[in-house]
Amino acid sequence: MVGLLGYARVSTGEQDLALQLDALKAAGAERVFSDTASGSLRERPELARVLDHLRDGQDTLVAWRLDRLGRSLRHLIDTIAGLEQREVGFRSLSEGIDTTSPSGRLVFHVFGALAQFERELIGERTRAGLAAARARGRRGGRPLVMTEDKRRVARELLAGGEHTMAQIAGTLGVGRATLYRHLQPDRASAHSSSSSVGASGSRRASRSTTRTSSGSARSRPTTSPSPAGTESRSPKRYATAAPTESSTRRHGRQRRDRARGDARPAARA
Repeated sequence: MVGLLGYARVSTGEQDLALQLDALKAAGAERVFSDTASGSLRERPELARVLDHLRDGQDTLVAWRLDRLGRSLRHLIDTIAGLEQREVGFRSLSEGIDTTSPSGRLVFHVFGALAQFERELIGERTRAGLAAARARGRRGGRPLVMTEDKRRVARELLAGGEHTMAQIAGTLGVGRATLYRHLQPDRASAHSSSSSVGASGSRRASRSTTRTSSGSARSRPTTSPSPAGTESRSPKRYATAAPTESSTRRHGRQRRDRARGDARPAARA
């Protein structure tokens, strides 16, 4: 058995629901759900209740006028499309639309085409407006928090060296991340300049060290030749490890070999 459930709505409490209620009862509505709310509101409790009470494939929703059900043409199309998927009919008494009949479904689809046409026109106008704004040099989106004046003040405070980044950010009313992002090029250039100054200073220091070492090498006195038969050895600059037993034997053998070599020419003479 097909059941009829009615829905009525007024925008304010000063308006009267009597006209809508009488029309819905005359149309055979078994139960009427009514809201007192603006049509622009997304959440309407009684509308949600009547949609929940409708039985799939059996009931029909009745409204006095189309604007009582939908807050906009898009919302109306979506609501009736959801009813059609549930095989629930819709009737509008003032416009004479009944989606349970072929003519009513035709009118509903015409409304859907008009809503699609309206959405496409809105999108086209929006894109045209954005293109015209870009041609005039205007940028969309959120305005910049870090203006040129704030950037200049931040550079001056940072160059003074008396304020931290957190203090500068609090003074300008911006976040530290925003301040770091806008001052990163300045900090990088300052760091590179200080690095170049330090590198040039180290190069000058290395040159002076080289000159000093070369001068001391030239002024070093010459050593007198060692007596014949003795071997002059320069002192070692670095401490070596303690000699092992094998190295001691090797050095003793080398000394004996040198002594034998010195004794042979004397014997021949």
